[in-house]
Amino acid sequence: MAASTSQPLPAIAALAGQRVAVWGFGREGRAAIGALRRRLPQLSLTLFCNAVEADEARHFDAALAIVTEEPDAQALGQFDVVLKSPGISSYKSAIVAAQGNGTRFTSGTALWFAEHALNTGGPVIAVTGTKGKSTTSALIAHLARALGVRTALAGNIGVPLLELLDQPAELWVTELSSFQTAEAGPLALGVVTSLYEEHLDWHGSRERYHADKLKLAAVAQRLLVNGKQDGLLERTGDHPDRWLFGTAQGWHVHGGSIRRGGKAIFEIENLPVPGEHNALNACAALAALEAAGFDAVKAAPALASFQPLPHRLQPLGEQGGLSWINDSISTTPQATLAALESLQGREITVLLGGHDRGLDWTDFVETMAYDPPHALICSGANGPRIAAALREANVAAEIVEVPALEAAVQRARELTPAGGCVLLSPGAPSFDQFHDYAERGRRFAELAGFGAQSLVGIEGLGIA
Repeated sequence: MAASTSQPLPAIAALAGQRVAVWGFGREGRAAIGALRRRLPQLSLTLFCNAVEADEARHFDAALAIVTEEPDAQALGQFDVVLKSPGISSYKSAIVAAQGNGTRFTSGTALWFAEHALNTGGPVIAVTGTKGKSTTSALIAHLARALGVRTALAGNIGVPLLELLDQPAELWVTELSSFQTAEAGPLALGVVTSLYEEHLDWHGSRERYHADKLKLAAVAQRLLVNGKQDGLLERTGDHPDRWLFGTAQGWHVHGGSIRRGGKAIFEIENLPVPGEHNALNACAALAALEAAGFDAVKAAPALASFQPLPHRLQPLGEQGGLSWINDSISTTPQATLAALESLQGREITVLLGGHDRGLDWTDFVETMAYDPPHALICSGANGPRIAAALREANVAAEIVEVPALEAAVQRARELTPAGGCVLLSPGAPSFDQFHDYAERGRRFAELAGFGAQSLVGIEGLGIA
């Protein structure tokens, strides 16, 4: 199938007089509708959404023409421009066919970048990566604000860019998923924290996922990448202004410290987020600040006051003599490995499994074969596949299959020794049982006996 990518338009004004539809009524879709109404109040808009969302959409904007059926190529072909939400794959056959017949597809991300370029706003740092992108983005914003810089934190991390349209900031830090990297416009600095495999159901293959992810490099004046990943280094070697983090010459982790070259700058024990992978995220944030022209060494002490993001190795507390940790954001096997590595020395029962995207669990299973936790409880759509692979590798741990999260938490209570730790780090998306990873994390906290107050939101979203 031919690649189908969003086509950035000059700006929102270019939509005047066009036949325009918005596809998706999540937060991105609502932000797009709101921005279009502010700029082009007379523009006729059609919304494609599901039947459950229709009533809410009518209350949100009574002037919308609402279609609750999944659009096919013919339906999409009735429009000049379709603004689609990120979760809708650009490679859907209906999109490719409609695009071939002249319909243009764009997004809120693309429109914001077009508007930002016109208004010559503050420089943009865009962060992507298979894992680490949210924490790194939040760290960059936190550190920049510690230097007194008015900074925006938005994008895939929780606030659509169009919600902040026309608001001033000295620095923009935006997290971009692999669904959005092709939609970014020219920017000062692109950051790639890691590159494994994910979202194969959206991209269609590992190779296309990598290619789409790295489209960020094409629009980044300067590029910062993880110097510890050979494949990432090879793929980005032709960028004319590439910087590295994680290597001895720059910001890296060594001997219990975050270092700038040979000088120790910050002790890892004072970092509020656990694990060497998070220390490397801090290196990425500091290197990004430096690459953007700020005094990263001066900002480094503010790492100690960073507020950890929810659902990312988030300690919930103790219940029933056990520690409970919510790492629901873990949607790849590599993320689960990083979580387990950060908790070495503890008796851990890890809860695995969820929506099956066909990811390769070989590295995870091989690691479990020589360094197993106390128990592995597998549930969800890919739970049986994970459990079978673990048993085939003769992993020396209790391996349990259960249908859903509720049963997994109950078995964890029964299996985990007193003083041990129950870790939700599924290594898979949540869509087989939950709306998203946040809903899964909240349900885990409830089942473990913790209230909603244990799950604070992401600090610092928006402009401050």
